[in-house]
Amino acid sequence: MTPELTALTLAALLQVFQVCLMAVPANLELGTKKTLGPRDPEALGGTLASQLSPRTARLHRAMNNHFEGLILLTIAVTVVTLSGQSTAFTAACAWIYLAARVVYIPCYVFGLSPWRSVAWFVGFAATTLMLIAAVL
Repeated sequence: MTPELTALTLAALLQVFQVCLMAVPANLELGTKKTLGPRDPEALGGTLASQLSPRTARLHRAMNNHFEGLILLTIAVTVVTLSGQSTAFTAACAWIYLAARVVYIPCYVFGLSPWRSVAWFVGFAATTLMLIAAVL
């Protein structure tokens, strides 16, 4: 497995961790009647996300943000791997993305500004540089 694929696999496992990290407090706060139901906002009195505590809502937003980042990382890793362009540079970019995402979670949860945005940008830039490297 290429280093990029390893980093992508670990990023996906990080996403699994984030789902659990968000789901446990969300279920405790809202109760399973709400979280296991159809989640129709009209019946719940708003969206589930709007009823979470501030910290759990941040966990929810961080989780969703990582889903968005994983899309680009998956594209970058797929392009690099299938085109046989794995290099030390692209591997470093993949690992930088993963490290940035690990740092992003506590920065978001604890409201560490501007560090949350810095961590996001580092991961985004690493993914973008992987894509550019594949084209060049």
